[in-house]
Amino acid sequence: MIIAQLSISPVGEGLSLSRYIKEVINILRKSEIKFETNSMSTIIETNNLNSLFRIIENLNEYLFKLGVKRVITDLKIDFRKDKDATMESKLKSIN
Repeated sequence: MIIAQLSISPVGEGLSLSRYIKEVINILRKSEIKFETNSMSTIIETNNLNSLFRIIENLNEYLFKLGVKRVITDLKIDFRKDKDATMESKLKSIN
């Protein structure tokens, strides 16, 4: 299982990016993948790297279609093969 932390930042689009972040969240909702958004990033749960990178590519391309000229994508990946770790199981282990 893969748990990834993703932060996508349009560059040069002013101080408030909430318009773009709302669009990204709408795309994630339509994709029917498991995700959680917090104040600084979005956590995505997926089964393989191909689907993760496809999601990231789709999000970046969508922002370009909205007129954004530059996007910085920050990605952190937790990829485990020894057990099925999920967002819930990681939180459960610390509570």
